[in-house]
Amino acid sequence: MNELSSSPPIGVGRRWHTTTFRWLSGYAAIFAASMTLLVGVIAWAATNAMEHDTDDIMAWQLIYFDSIPDVELAGAIHSRLEHERMHTNFYGLFTADGRHIAGDVVHLPPRLTFDRDGRTLRHTLKLVDGQRSPIVRAMCERRTNGTILLVARDLTHILKMREAVIRALVIGGLLVLVAGIAGGLVLSVRQLRRVREIRRVTQRIARGDLNQRLPIGGRDELDMLSHLVNHMLEEVERLMSEVKGACDGIAHDLRTPLAHVHTLLGRIAERTAQSGDDGVATLLTRARSETDTLLERFRAMLRISEIGALQRRGGFGRVDLRLLIEELGELYEPLAESRNMSWTLLAEPVDEIHGDRALLFEAFSNLLDNAIKFSPEGGAVGMTLRATPCGPAVEVYDDGPGIPANERDAVLQRFYRSEQGRYVPGSGLGLSIVSAVMRVHDFTLHIEDANRHKVNVTHAGPGTKITVECWPRALA
Repeated sequence: MNELSSSPPIGVGRRWHTTTFRWLSGYAAIFAASMTLLVGVIAWAATNAMEHDTDDIMAWQLIYFDSIPDVELAGAIHSRLEHERMHTNFYGLFTADGRHIAGDVVHLPPRLTFDRDGRTLRHTLKLVDGQRSPIVRAMCERRTNGTILLVARDLTHILKMREAVIRALVIGGLLVLVAGIAGGLVLSVRQLRRVREIRRVTQRIARGDLNQRLPIGGRDELDMLSHLVNHMLEEVERLMSEVKGACDGIAHDLRTPLAHVHTLLGRIAERTAQSGDDGVATLLTRARSETDTLLERFRAMLRISEIGALQRRGGFGRVDLRLLIEELGELYEPLAESRNMSWTLLAEPVDEIHGDRALLFEAFSNLLDNAIKFSPEGGAVGMTLRATPCGPAVEVYDDGPGIPANERDAVLQRFYRSEQGRYVPGSGLGLSIVSAVMRVHDFTLHIEDANRHKVNVTHAGPGTKITVECWPRALA
């Protein structure tokens, strides 16, 4: 694979997009709606109960006043008001046309019925002192002599109690909501830490390190999934080890007989040369050439297996890329000049990297060898080392036929050869070795057309530019 698209790490910026936080937000919304509905139901129920109890009290007061003769009613109202200490009751006695007779309510409020149905009045009763009453519950009746008796009861204390209960419910609900959100965030942070660790391990597994296992730290769904994935990885690693062992064994076992065949063909060629049979000599030369190709492929296959088996990176150390690139330039510049090619080497000062110098030298040698091999006579080949904000990047480019976009992943696999390069001798394993080295170092390799951005090119081919980003992909 020539590119690895790495998703950004799960951190604070992405915490709000997690399933845990979405569930928490949904729970908070449902809880808030439920609390609002609960407070509304409690307020409605408390109001109805309060009004019902108050209406009962006022109905009993009217029954009491009904037992008093009409001529004594005004005095009874006056006496009741004198003994009223809390002043929770208000009374008013009016003529049939609404004139005040007795009581502390001096004006008959409008829209009151005389069927003993209670009505809530908000600061509408006018009192003898010129003030208005607080919120009251009022009820009135028309007596047999035509007078109108109004009874009202103060609701201030009851409303304060209701407001206190509702306020306590609201504050308690908010505290519970805040505590729930805080607890959910703490749990989400813990889950995110586990997910971040799982993501780190799965990235290493995706890069070919099948020895990694998902962390197990609980008894929830993630833990159950980790157990299943770890079991699957064990089976995959076992099967791949068996297949790899079989392939390596075949390659190793066949290399020795092929070497013997190559030696025998050489001896036969020497004897045939003495007999002077040119036809047989030609056939033997072709047979030896094919045998050399097979031996080269088996050596490359075993080399790829050796590179892929490097798990502990024991040969890693500080590598001066600029010095390594300059050594490669000295080695391959004469080869490019022998084919009349334009050779370019640019190496900027860069920081040292952590890697295996021998493996990197082998990988870049394969890239330069391919660039020179696939470029035409008089073409252009170059190598550039440049510094980027993330680290050093190495570019190798040529004027060859290029690699189509749909084949850029396939050319990194074993034995695959692009249609444009089938006419050039080779085993198709050079880029496979490069890819194996990049995987060991956790570097990224990109393939693109070299002449796409150039105005003046020496040949019509698109060319190939291979860029190696020499920093771990986890930091990309």
